[in-house]
Amino acid sequence: QVQLVESGGGSVQAGGSLRLSCAASGLRASNYCLGWFRHAPGGEREGVAIFRYDGTTTYADSVKGRFSISSDNVNNALYLQMNSLKPEDTAMYYCAEARWIGTCLNFGYWGQGTQVTVSS
Repeated sequence: QVQLVESGGGSVQAGGSLRLSCAASGLRASNYCLGWFRHAPGGEREGVAIFRYDGTTTYADSVKGRFSISSDNVNNALYLQMNSLKPEDTAMYYCAEARWIGTCLNFGYWGQGTQVTVSS
């Protein structure tokens, strides 16, 4: 069974940086997607960035050029480097896992989340 544990959240001022980590266990050897999502109070859950098992990455338009997703296969970790943070980036951030079957199908495994707060 896949288990995901996020860490690295915190409070920063606008323009600052944070690096989120997601410790993963039980992952498939291939054909999987790992993603970072966020959920702000009163808002809907938003996909932030996706890392596919073959190294392909995709980003939400709102974070392109500021955030970078990466994976460390040796340590079974997923990272989200967040630079030039804005107050609108404030949210609970989650990592999640899905099967890859021509698309990332059903993010069914989720971590508990880590809070990111950006002040102006």
